[in-house]
Amino acid sequence: MTNQPRPTKSLPTRARIVVIGGGAIGASIGYHLVKEGEPDVVLVEKSRLTDGATWHAAGLVGQFRSHRNLTRIMQDSARLFETLGEETDQDIGWKRVGSLRVAASQDRWMELQRAATAGRSFGFEIELFGPAEAAELYPLLATEGLVGAAFIAGDGHVDPYSLTHAYAKGMRAGGGKVFEGVQVTDLVRDANRITHVVTDHGTMEAEVVVNAAGLWARQIGWMAGVNLPAAVLEHQFVVTDKSDAIPADLPTLRDPDGGFYAKPEPGALAIGGWERYTPPVNPIEGFPWDKAQYLFEGAVDRLGEVFEPAARRIPVLEELGIRAFINGPIPISPDGEPLMGLAPGLDNFFVSCGFTSGIAASGGAGKAMAGWILDGDPGLDLWAFDVRRFGELHSNPRYLHDRAIEAYSRYYALHFPDEESAAARGVRRSPLYQALAGKGAVFGSKFGWERANFFAPEGDPGPAGWERKGEAGTVGREHQAARQGVVMVDMSSFTKFEISGRGATEFLQYMAVGNVDRNPGGAAYTQLCNEHGGIEADVTIIRRSDDRFWMITGSALGVRDGGWLRTHVDRFRGVEIRDITSSHGVINLAGPLARKVLEKVTDVDVSHEGHPFMTARQINIGHAPALAFRVTYIGELGWELYIPAEYMQHAYEVLAAAGAEFAITDIGYRAVDSLRLEKRYLAWGSDITPDYNPIEAGLGFVIDWDQGEFLGREALARVEQAGPSQKLVYLGLEEPIAVFGGEAIFVDGEAVGQTTSGNFGYTVGHSLALGYVPSATATADSFEVESFGRRTPATRITRAAYDPNRNNILC
Repeated sequence: MTNQPRPTKSLPTRARIVVIGGGAIGASIGYHLVKEGEPDVVLVEKSRLTDGATWHAAGLVGQFRSHRNLTRIMQDSARLFETLGEETDQDIGWKRVGSLRVAASQDRWMELQRAATAGRSFGFEIELFGPAEAAELYPLLATEGLVGAAFIAGDGHVDPYSLTHAYAKGMRAGGGKVFEGVQVTDLVRDANRITHVVTDHGTMEAEVVVNAAGLWARQIGWMAGVNLPAAVLEHQFVVTDKSDAIPADLPTLRDPDGGFYAKPEPGALAIGGWERYTPPVNPIEGFPWDKAQYLFEGAVDRLGEVFEPAARRIPVLEELGIRAFINGPIPISPDGEPLMGLAPGLDNFFVSCGFTSGIAASGGAGKAMAGWILDGDPGLDLWAFDVRRFGELHSNPRYLHDRAIEAYSRYYALHFPDEESAAARGVRRSPLYQALAGKGAVFGSKFGWERANFFAPEGDPGPAGWERKGEAGTVGREHQAARQGVVMVDMSSFTKFEISGRGATEFLQYMAVGNVDRNPGGAAYTQLCNEHGGIEADVTIIRRSDDRFWMITGSALGVRDGGWLRTHVDRFRGVEIRDITSSHGVINLAGPLARKVLEKVTDVDVSHEGHPFMTARQINIGHAPALAFRVTYIGELGWELYIPAEYMQHAYEVLAAAGAEFAITDIGYRAVDSLRLEKRYLAWGSDITPDYNPIEAGLGFVIDWDQGEFLGREALARVEQAGPSQKLVYLGLEEPIAVFGGEAIFVDGEAVGQTTSGNFGYTVGHSLALGYVPSATATADSFEVESFGRRTPATRITRAAYDPNRNNILC
């Protein structure tokens, strides 16, 4: 490489922590590590600080995100920006001018109302007002066609170059070292650890390595033997000529219906957006190492998609020339969210990359990563950012870039609940895919699996939206079939692990809070908790024989839950963990008439006495072998039938034929969600996460205090003794408003919490929601739930809304 800075001092031969990458993210991680009292940190940047994506970033800082914890990261950034300049004596150009987001459609206005409600639930203020008030805040605004607007006073913009140098300055002041002009050329791996960082200026031994290499993160990952789903795409914006017509201290403006943003510059505007298509950059070999400060030629045709609606909304743009055209590379993941955390398969290699809003996130992300690295805990559940939400499929270059381009193009799109990607579909299919498609299945995608969301036999899936219009004829019909007759659900996408060996029982007893030491054929529903008592996984464990177990978890949780097991298995000898997901499909046969169907196709006793609840036994379905596990997630008599993949179609056909006289019905996952909520069955990732423990979630009955040592026992014992600070409440809404999770919960007019999930209960006839509130308010006589700006009274349900005595299950 030419014109690269040379290190001004010698590279050390060892460091406790080596951070790779000198953009805003890497510099922030270094800064926060030394702020947390770890001075032995070395940051290496192959060219100059900010080179890569940081130097050409627009610098917008918006705080609100779709999830409370993601918003908290952005809030941490904004709080830091208020003080960082003074602390480091480095002006970072922070301008807290606020941000205005306008709505040009009723659906967009509902989205803003939903955001305001969610923010209110955890004390984040979003002001809503009409077009006229928006024009007062933003005098350049043409209000034609606007429905409303949202304003966040704490948002603004920052100078990415100065911000990054402030992080680096603060890092040096705390004892950390920053080296520019040092390129990493290799990483030395020994089993599950990176032991040395090899550079063109020497080799460093390291205890921890952090990949914050931005545009080059994928290649750094390859050096560690990790295939990261971090793509690079083109992103462009323009800066107008200066004009006296542009007022000082304008807020930033986002018009998602127009697909553009406008950032104020001194006397000018920066206009950018998210086009329908943007090209991938070097999808196979990765971004070129020597393109440290690189811009592509401007794509005027793509710019038109953004600039034309911007000029209609901000008419002064028609009078201004273009002073600068920036078309630079940006990193992005398959779902548009960053990659953070410990890389799967490694014990000391952390990643923090794939940020499309890296400047805005840098302060909070650096703080979270410092906690993750030093304490093993980012301080809050970051599953939406966690690198473990992806697997090897997502790093396939074609899959990665197809999904990344779609995520980019939909950055400002309306994101309705349960929306599905259209790119890279049909990748993983159950053996029943064609049969279900022939019956009108409308498929969704989960970890690459095609899964039936619902069935629309007439071919019309109904409109997408915020109000669940038309779902009574699909989801509601399937829901009632499960409650009144017999249904089948293809659940082949379940992740299935086989844990075997002489230490398997001891290992699982340590990992699980519940007792899994059952007789062969016995099963346990349990949580796997961390040392703080937070719920890392929500699983079912079936004992197949004395030293062999199956653990069943969610379709998208295989990398996470498998990694959690492997992180702790080394202390137990003779334990093998195998992912057997692809070898077995699953048919969930359920409903009041399920036994009548099953007894027609098998020769074994499937009565309640012959096959009790939470037991599994080997049976035949027609000519197909199957493990029949009597369990339910919908609150009805039922079995999960684990069938070798090659027998799946035969077993399905046999069950369908046997169930014909009972009007057996295929149902999808949206009906499953409605059914499980009527039973207060919880979902990991929303109702339970590492932020919550089993006692808070009402799952204390699962904990077996007599089984000896288990992970999280001490922390849970403290909660049990002192009582939880918060509790999960189960609410029935008096008015039929749509709830999805994220709504504010009120007691006596005060926002006390946020719903974690919500749906309509078609059997009980009203909407249901779950959410955490302080323990002091958990037994309140009355609640209110606010959805899209509208509040409705809600009644606390102490057990289950449907079949609270479990009569339909234990029969």
